[in-house]
Amino acid sequence: MAIDYPRPIRVVRLIARLNIGGPAVYVTLLTQRLHPPEYECTLVCGTVGPDEGDMQYFAEAHGVHPVIIPELGRELHPIRDLFTLWKVYRLIREIKPHIVETHTAKAGFIGRVAARMAGVPVIVHTFHGHVFESYFSKLTTGVFINLERIAAQMSDTIITLTDSLRRDLADKYHVARKGRITVLPLGLELSSFVSTPRRGGSFRQQYGIKPDAPLMGIVGRLVPIKNHALFLKAAARVRERYPDARFIIVGDGELRADLERQVDSMGLRDAVIFTGWLRELEPVYSDLDVLVMSSLNEGTPVSVIEALASGCPIVSTDVGGTSDLLEHGALGTLVPSGDATALAEGICAVLDNPPDIEPVRELMVERYGIERLVRDLNSLYHGLLTKKLRLGAPVEAVR
Repeated sequence: MAIDYPRPIRVVRLIARLNIGGPAVYVTLLTQRLHPPEYECTLVCGTVGPDEGDMQYFAEAHGVHPVIIPELGRELHPIRDLFTLWKVYRLIREIKPHIVETHTAKAGFIGRVAARMAGVPVIVHTFHGHVFESYFSKLTTGVFINLERIAAQMSDTIITLTDSLRRDLADKYHVARKGRITVLPLGLELSSFVSTPRRGGSFRQQYGIKPDAPLMGIVGRLVPIKNHALFLKAAARVRERYPDARFIIVGDGELRADLERQVDSMGLRDAVIFTGWLRELEPVYSDLDVLVMSSLNEGTPVSVIEALASGCPIVSTDVGGTSDLLEHGALGTLVPSGDATALAEGICAVLDNPPDIEPVRELMVERYGIERLVRDLNSLYHGLLTKKLRLGAPVEAVR
């Protein structure tokens, strides 16, 4: 029997804020690509904190104009968040979506509760990573895990970006059983990274870095979970073997001043460059000898995918979804988390014998291109709506 889907399928997509990072890119691209006549998508988000980079420009450049509910942002406040829940519920009642799709912890919980209250037919939540390790105290982490278990019961499916994250949620934290979790790898616009030639030279020239100087870099928010302090400790060890090595830190955040002081105390001022946020990263990856990731926890790091698509070698701590992404070391070097010596040795090994990762560039497009993600998510949406229709549930069920 042919299924009569609603046209267009209305989707409300919620995220706490469009701060710089993979989730903001993800929701923007999906909102842009799932378009009329088949889809009508509304992106809803809160405001970005004062120490965070804002990706509103990225959304606007892609023709996406989010609905802003300021209170949906990162900060938690029990009383104010009840008002936030009411505002989200009112918005959902107004739009009458067939699908509500949520991202990030706070927006994920509030969005799913509001969607259930409003009788939305299909509710989906995406985990880009989780905050159950190296973020909060044991007590706070336990509260978050229990909230996620409650919210999971309101979800028709939970999406993870990696198999390892699916295993964590099902087997380690018992958020949901595996059958309720769908793995859909990240999808990004990668064509500009693939087409950018190696050793373009423009980034080195801009920052006064010699063409033959070993150049290592890290890209991301300057926050504790990224563990830039480990990157700097490894940098000092690398410099003992490569005195002319240079190290760049792309990004900004709450730890900027602390990291600047660490650089000075370690005598690395002439070797480390803080660039702040950069909108165009293709020249960066083009000129790097190694992209380094020193995080304590990760979901699917966008910088690693972009660097591989650019032909840049990777040395990363073995945390979160990075092992899956790097095929357990086949596509990059993995080292134990928190080990500055191992991180430095991994970097030096790549500098001594640079790997040929040119074939990996097209592989990244195949696995992590936005076109693949759109096809996968479209199929998932239709499957979930089909299940509801076959069970006799009305798809215009918003009360």
